[in-house]
Amino acid sequence: MEPEAAEAVEAAGPAAEPGDGAERPEARLERAVRAAEQALIEFEIAVETFRVEVDNFSRLHHQTLGPMYARLDELDASIAEARAARSGDPEDLRRAREARAAVQPLPGVDVLFDDWLDSDGLSPEAAAMLTERPVRPPRRVRPSEEVRRLYRELARKAHPDLAREEGELKRREEFITRVNAAYARGDEGLLRELAAEWEAGPAPAEERLSESEELYARLEWLARRKDLLSALARELEESAIGSMLRLAPEDPDRLLEEIAEQLRGQVSEREAELATLVQ
Repeated sequence: MEPEAAEAVEAAGPAAEPGDGAERPEARLERAVRAAEQALIEFEIAVETFRVEVDNFSRLHHQTLGPMYARLDELDASIAEARAARSGDPEDLRRAREARAAVQPLPGVDVLFDDWLDSDGLSPEAAAMLTERPVRPPRRVRPSEEVRRLYRELARKAHPDLAREEGELKRREEFITRVNAAYARGDEGLLRELAAEWEAGPAPAEERLSESEELYARLEWLARRKDLLSALARELEESAIGSMLRLAPEDPDRLLEEIAEQLRGQVSEREAELATLVQ
């Protein structure tokens, strides 16, 4: 038995003494399995919640700040070219060529920039972001509290880890995939529909009494699953976007606003510098 599984058995409490008639031998193992299942589900909910926030933050980061980064690159190239035109120095000319090359769009860049670019260059929304004109607000980083509550409730009820047979496992996996997709979109109405669908669906089959070997195997599977989730959580937390998101876990939208304000200041500084060079 793996160490984590052994710990779960220990956490389930002491077994009854032989002969007291209070508990059958498998009861302690069953308690350990149930406790491990619930702990794993809560962990999976936390990881999925953070994954959605990282994905949404990444999308908003590109959508909101991408035009500003592009504008800074363009200004840097123009400044380098202006300096090179003034000095004629070969090193300045080389730097200008490199700066301009960095600004040139790459093949397929429209896919990377999503709705920042259209056939005429920066989209109207992207241009509006640079000039602080009103623009359609992008999606929030974090789903609403009600959406989060509905998601957690559904995940606890319908999680595939609670299945005891292949048919039930497949049904739960398909259902929870739909739940995750609705949560990622922050779709409160759809989550409510899914909750009603789950309540109206077939009742889970009554669990049969498990043998000790089956319970041990279940605990070991849960332990391996926890290790996989731990690795995913570390990967999310250590990513560039995850690290940024952890700087403002309670208000990630505000973090984007602060970064945008800093970038606008840098754009203004570069524009002023360019103006002095081209006079």
